[in-house]
Amino acid sequence: MYDQARAQLPPDKLRGSTERRATGPEPLVPSDERDQLALRLQEALNNFPHRPLEALEEAEGTFDEAAAQLMSALAEQRRALREGWQGRDPETQSTELRHAMRQYREITQRLLRA
Repeated sequence: MYDQARAQLPPDKLRGSTERRATGPEPLVPSDERDQLALRLQEALNNFPHRPLEALEEAEGTFDEAAAQLMSALAEQRRALREGWQGRDPETQSTELRHAMRQYREITQRLLRA
């Protein structure tokens, strides 16, 4: 059941927040860069009532920067994945090939959910 009061608490105030969280895939964009982009977007939203055109330009720039960072991260991940399997003998490296296939599946599924 949804708990609105709990949903509004900061993460450090949630019961059990010191417990280990389940690990998931690493974010494609580092957290400090995500935080900067989120701050820029929030500033654009806050400025919209006073300077709508400037705010829209800032929001567009933030979107463009986020998209560029995402594309760069995906290109790097693709390069690293390809480097791990390309040119290998399929018979002797089946474990590595299965691992690469799993990684391709996971990143593609993450993209499709976005």
